[in-house]
Amino acid sequence: MRTSRRRIILDDEEDPLSGVANLFDAAMVFAVALLVALVVSYNVPELLDADASVTIVKNPGDPNMQVIIKDKETIKVMNMTDRIAGGQGSKIGTAYRLETGEVIYMPENGTGGQS
Repeated sequence: MRTSRRRIILDDEEDPLSGVANLFDAAMVFAVALLVALVVSYNVPELLDADASVTIVKNPGDPNMQVIIKDKETIKVMNMTDRIAGGQGSKIGTAYRLETGEVIYMPENGTGGQS
């Protein structure tokens, strides 16, 4: 009688599908880790923060350029076209980026701010 019970218990412990369940769990963990790595690699965590203000320029200089502006909880996507950002104009000054990251505007002589 003892040998038959041992045989039944050993048969229950050898489930061939138990490895498949572990593979599914490992695949789910890998997929979530991949999504987190993708978000971090694109420097997009600022878009997920409710208090952040971010401006992103996609395809700068191309005809299909997009400007994405996130101001706190609102997100605005602007597709650049000739009507929005194109046309003829004249140079009115120069912008400089300082070592601190500040951008200052210097008007050219005789232009800018004078009526």
